[in-house]
Amino acid sequence: MATQLNRKRAYQPPPIPDRLYFKIGDVAELCGVETYVLRFWESQFPQLKPNKSGTGQRLYRRRDVEMAMEIKRLVHAEGYTISGARTVLGQELRRPNRDKKAEGQGALALATGENKQLDAVAAAIGHARAELREIASLLGSAVQLPARRRSRLAPIRTATGSLFPS
Repeated sequence: MATQLNRKRAYQPPPIPDRLYFKIGDVAELCGVETYVLRFWESQFPQLKPNKSGTGQRLYRRRDVEMAMEIKRLVHAEGYTISGARTVLGQELRRPNRDKKAEGQGALALATGENKQLDAVAAAIGHARAELREIASLLGSAVQLPARRRSRLAPIRTATGSLFPS
């Protein structure tokens, strides 16, 4: 019997250089794909949105390069389809990592003073929202005065008796 190959291959992304912007050729070289593949991924994945320079050159930030590498890992190493990878990335963005969530809760528990400040800020925002809703309801229920009607014909003022004053 033939053995079935494991679809999940070990994928080690190359290190990303410490730069502010990367051109599309640099990102293609880092990811090991062609530039047209990156342009296609931009159309398929809303998470991948590089900036464009004044001349229209794509300028990828580090997070864009990391996203492109994650897309490559999902599609090439994990064997996902484009729509499947889009779904996985969408779920990862909606659901924070459990490890990060636990770290965040521990940090919040230690900073109780910051919690009080955050509660005060949230209360102030809630109060401002309530006031804005009240203002909006007042503006929405304002009594509209009927428009004054003017006659279409203006009276002719003839002091001299002529239509064309001299």
